[in-house]
Amino acid sequence: MSGVATPPVRSAALLAGGVGWVLGVALQLQQAALGVPLLPQALLAMAGLLLVAAFGLRRVVRPAAAGRAVAGSMLVAAVLAGFATTEWRAGQRLAKALPAALEGQDLVVIGVVASLPRQGTPASRFVFEPETAEWLGRPVTLPPRIQLAWYSRDGSWTGGDAVAPPSAGERWQLTVRLRRPHGAMNPNGFDFELWLWEQDIAATGYVRTGGDARNRRLDAQAGASVQRCREAIRSRIQATVADRGAAGVIAALAVGDQAAIERDDWVLFRAVGIQHLVAISGLHITMLAWLGAAVGGWAWRRVPGRIGERLLLRLPAPLAARWIGLATALAYAVLAGWAVPAQRTVCMLAVVVVLRSLGLSWPLLAVLGAAGGAVVLLDPWALLQPGFWLSFVAVAVLIAAEPGASRALHDPALPTRAALALRLRALMLAGLHTQAVATVALAPLTLLFFHQVSVVGFLANLVAIPWVTLVVTPLALAGMVLPPLWLLSAAAVQALSVVLAPLATWSGALWHAAAAPPLLLGLGLLGGAVAVLRLPWRLRACGLAMALPLLAPPVPRPAPGSFELLALDVGQGTSLVVRTARHLLVYDAGPAFSAESEAGSRIVLPALRARGERQIDRLVLSHRDSDHTGGAAALFAGLPVRAWSSSLEERHPLRAQTPAHTRCAAGQGWTWDGVRFEILHPRSGDFPSFEAVPPRANALSCVLRVSAGAASALLTGDIEAAQEAALLATTRDSATALASTVLVAPHHGSKTSSSPAFLDAVAPGLALFQAGYRSRFGHPAPEVEARYRERRITVVRSDRCGAWIWRSDAPLSSGVCQRNVARRYWHHPGALEESGSGPP
Repeated sequence: MSGVATPPVRSAALLAGGVGWVLGVALQLQQAALGVPLLPQALLAMAGLLLVAAFGLRRVVRPAAAGRAVAGSMLVAAVLAGFATTEWRAGQRLAKALPAALEGQDLVVIGVVASLPRQGTPASRFVFEPETAEWLGRPVTLPPRIQLAWYSRDGSWTGGDAVAPPSAGERWQLTVRLRRPHGAMNPNGFDFELWLWEQDIAATGYVRTGGDARNRRLDAQAGASVQRCREAIRSRIQATVADRGAAGVIAALAVGDQAAIERDDWVLFRAVGIQHLVAISGLHITMLAWLGAAVGGWAWRRVPGRIGERLLLRLPAPLAARWIGLATALAYAVLAGWAVPAQRTVCMLAVVVVLRSLGLSWPLLAVLGAAGGAVVLLDPWALLQPGFWLSFVAVAVLIAAEPGASRALHDPALPTRAALALRLRALMLAGLHTQAVATVALAPLTLLFFHQVSVVGFLANLVAIPWVTLVVTPLALAGMVLPPLWLLSAAAVQALSVVLAPLATWSGALWHAAAAPPLLLGLGLLGGAVAVLRLPWRLRACGLAMALPLLAPPVPRPAPGSFELLALDVGQGTSLVVRTARHLLVYDAGPAFSAESEAGSRIVLPALRARGERQIDRLVLSHRDSDHTGGAAALFAGLPVRAWSSSLEERHPLRAQTPAHTRCAAGQGWTWDGVRFEILHPRSGDFPSFEAVPPRANALSCVLRVSAGAASALLTGDIEAAQEAALLATTRDSATALASTVLVAPHHGSKTSSSPAFLDAVAPGLALFQAGYRSRFGHPAPEVEARYRERRITVVRSDRCGAWIWRSDAPLSSGVCQRNVARRYWHHPGALEESGSGPP
């Protein structure tokens, strides 16, 4: 038998290897923890032995059987190799983690600002690469990349000799406090810890100011020359363009600073489905590559004299144009910050250029597959990113569904002048077809990743794609050479906003859908693909019918006479969702993280929409503290609120919201679907007169008890020991008035609450502490948590558990911690710690 593999055998082996590699990577990404230390080496050895055995079989068996053996062996070996290499790389990253002993300590660090600082209110945020670090005068080792926030006071920068915020490429000495990556963990929520992992950031923290902080600039030009260039360009854009919104979009397109885009503009772009156009995406990088190739090829052919002849002989113009285009794309991606999506696009283009340079005429889908494999080889965690799937699926379906009508654009038989109208018509039809195919094919994926789809996205993209690609972006880039062109780019951005604003203001511009079950999701994704492929129209109609249920998937609800309690992970704050068979109550709206960010829009609203909620039947805001009301305005804006109640004073800005507000008062109550809701505190007499000095807001917290049969939950806000005593006094005649199955610990577990008598009266089976990781308030206080454990009360902490979900018709042990069910090895190592039941 010949030892040389035939082309079909080689193709089958390559295909099997590529598929196996992706499968191996995908399997590794599902691991809650890494395996034993030598697992990667053992798996690689097994893969090698398997390949040796398979290729040895080719010499002693028939060619057909040999081909199958090689392909099967390649598949299994690639699965093992993909798993092993990803496991090894993950282990290397975890080895760089911040030592637990250094969390929360004052560290003196010298290093370089390695990213474009994001200037916000009230902080500047940047990536810092430490060179040396000291703790208590002793050298310590820190992760190579950390993310820092430097908070200002009324816009003035303080701390040591610092008189201005840090800039890219500067070397600083800073006093910092760090912690391991930790973010909110909610069902269908954003995985902040995965985002940090993708950026290779192994610690986050803030710069200490005042007191003995030692913050000073050591060198204004220490490194990161590309980042300094980006910051200089951004500053010039902001100085040239007076409109902050337009300047932000131009900075995002020119240097990849998406944080410069104003929040209102992001809302507009998301509502009309064009957010992908105002970020450095594959579309922009590919456009620059095409432009660079066109200009480079033209110039390559026109190099004069013998030098030009030699260049053409050594490197033909078409081949040179491809490499010049790739170099252009690489330069733009680096200037735009070399973000992970840009890296993926450049990798894809490089694969295409290499294949064409080698003279390999692979089918377009095979080229796309090779590019995808190269991306996964470069970045295994790309498989977890929506952008990866949206980009590849978009290109794949456009290739598979390419219309024959577009060939008219390239028909040399058509006379130029007479065929102009036909060519324009063909171009318009091709554009409409492309946008329609992309819209239908990507809608299921958009619903999968974001639980929403823009109803007006088809129309908006028809206008925005050519306008942003051919007008706004070229002017934004040309402005680097001729800054007045930024004014024209700004005018183009403003014109686009004017055109899109009416679409965004339509109440039905965005369709929100619940998270679909796996079977329905699979059918929907398959249906979206069938609907756009070149198949008989009957099959395409069936595909569309398969995808439509994703717009309104079935959502399980509690049975009448029971309720579901969802305690969201909002960090240092409170937000709980109580669901009955046909009604929804939200208790508190989570904290305001900054002037630009709050839990309502970032956590609570996405969680409600992913659960298929269309309105809030009652919103209860326990008291005025911002860690309970910070997200309320976003809830009012995002969903219809039929009724709401609180202890807020009349002059509070939220009191202007509709519908009419009801003040919480003991004795109020109502019944929904067989579930009883009772307000136990405050009493009507607890509210001061208009002229009186108001008490602490905590003292007026609305206390709500929810009960269904033998199960109940007590939601306490921030009441303290005095209010707990008052509750005991007013319910003394009723032995079961306070007793509850679940107690939301008062005031996040503060020392001022959870008195022994109160805990004895409530006698919960489980206590829930909603507090931030390493809370600066020390919540929950260790002695308070011990008080619960002494009474054999199960303790659930949101900083360890994430969101907690429980149904009243099931035992307490059935409650689910989101961190436990969604645990992956890149998550905080404390995620699987025992939440604690019984005494310590």
